[in-house]
Amino acid sequence: MTDLPAKVLLSGASGLIGANVIRALAANRIQTLQLVRKPTGEPGQIVWDPKASPPVTDPHRLEGLDAAIHLSGANISTHRWTESYKREIVASRVETTRAITRLFASLKSPPKTFLCASATGIYGDRGDELLTEGSAHGRGFLAGTCLAWEAAADSGRDAGARVIQLRFGVVLAAEAGALKRMLPLFRLGMGGRLGSGRQWMDWIAMPDAIQAILFVLGERTLDGPVNLVAPHPVTNRDFTLALGRAVHRPALFPVPAFALRLAIGEMADDALLASVRAVPKQLSDSGFEFRYPDIGSALRALL
Repeated sequence: MTDLPAKVLLSGASGLIGANVIRALAANRIQTLQLVRKPTGEPGQIVWDPKASPPVTDPHRLEGLDAAIHLSGANISTHRWTESYKREIVASRVETTRAITRLFASLKSPPKTFLCASATGIYGDRGDELLTEGSAHGRGFLAGTCLAWEAAADSGRDAGARVIQLRFGVVLAAEAGALKRMLPLFRLGMGGRLGSGRQWMDWIAMPDAIQAILFVLGERTLDGPVNLVAPHPVTNRDFTLALGRAVHRPALFPVPAFALRLAIGEMADDALLASVRAVPKQLSDSGFEFRYPDIGSALRALL
C-alpha cells in the first residue's frame, strides 16, 4: 500500500461508496471525521450545513487533517430529471464542493490532499472513442454538471491541496446501486440490452473502486482527474450477456430506446444510451493493479 494519511475527513458517508470507504479507512487504522447533515451519535461526526457561513460551527475541529474525501451528491438515477431536480443534482455537487473548499481556505492547517467525486459522464456521448483523463469534455447535462463540479474542486488548490477528481464509472455492487436494481429482472430471465446495446459502458467493481481510492490517497504523484473505471469497458450488449451468464439466465428482452425515453425522459439519452468508453490511464500508469479487470470475473465475484 502507498503512503496513506493518518487523519481523513469524509463527506457522503451514508452513500454506497462512502459506507465502503469508511470501512476501508477503519481497516487501515486511519482516523476519520465525517461531515453529516443529521448526526446519529457516532463518534467523529461533525454537523455541517453547506449553505451556512461557516458550514460548521467549530471549524477548528478540522485543523491538522491530512486529507479529505468529498462524495456528496443527489442520486441521478432514482428521480425523473425535472428542472427542479436537475437544479438539486447540480447544487448538491457544485455548491457543497465550493462550501468545503471555502472551509479549507479558512483553516491554518488545511488538508494536503483533496479527493472529490466526479463521473465519466463528463465525456458525454462519444461513440467508440477511447477516452482517457486527457480527453476533452463532452456535451449534455451530465457533462456540464461534472465540468462545474470539477472546477469547484479545483478551488481547493487555493488552500494548497493536491486535488484529485475521481471520475467514477458505473460502480458495481450486489448490495445496492445499479446492479442491485437490475438483478431481479435478470434472475427472472427478463433482462436485456438497452436500446441498440452498442453503447459503451465503463464500470468498476466496488472492491476495486475502494482500493483505487486508497491508492490515490497515498500516491502523491497523482493529481487532477483520475478515471475510476476497470481497464476493459464493455458494450451494453456484452454487459447484458455477461450478467445473464452470471445468474444462469437468458437475457432476451431488450428495452427499446423510445420506451426508455418515454419512461424516464432526458436521463435515458444522457445516462443509459450515451456511449462512454473510458479507461483508467492514470491508475494504470501509476502501477495500480485491478483485482477484477474484466466484467466476467467481476460479476462472478460480486454475485
